[in-house]
Amino acid sequence: MALSIAWLAGCGGGEASHRTHASAPPAREWPRVAPADPVRANAVLMRAISLVGTPYRWGGNTPESGFDCSGLVNYVFRDMLDVRLPRTSRELFTLQGPRIAPGQLAGGDLVFFGSGGGVSHVGIYVGEGRFVHAPNSGGTVRLDRLDGSWWRDHYTGARRLLQ
Repeated sequence: MALSIAWLAGCGGGEASHRTHASAPPAREWPRVAPADPVRANAVLMRAISLVGTPYRWGGNTPESGFDCSGLVNYVFRDMLDVRLPRTSRELFTLQGPRIAPGQLAGGDLVFFGSGGGVSHVGIYVGEGRFVHAPNSGGTVRLDRLDGSWWRDHYTGARRLLQ
């Protein structure tokens, strides 16, 4: 039941047990796309990366309490840019703004994952095919690759907030 609630809440569900294995295909080349506002994007990226290692906690939204995926995104954008965002990954996905093709991702873009057309997870793209996110219960905020098998297969789209 708790796992179902976490999945429906938007983070910490099924992706928890998925890891990239040594047998994964080679990493693809990711184009370097300059953010529209490099200063703001850099602030977001540096803060997000500084939180790597912070414990995961469902519903968490501060470094002291830990983070779930959308709590991490909310904290970083609020802390660095004083931008208030919706709380869940699903609500973040519905934000107005351009949808970004994977080859056009720039640092600071939000990347979304899910299955069956739904969104259940969000992270912050940092460049070179990597993103920062709070993936699962018992884990920590970390960097992962978009071309990891689970992430690649469950990629739902991206949104650009920094324009």
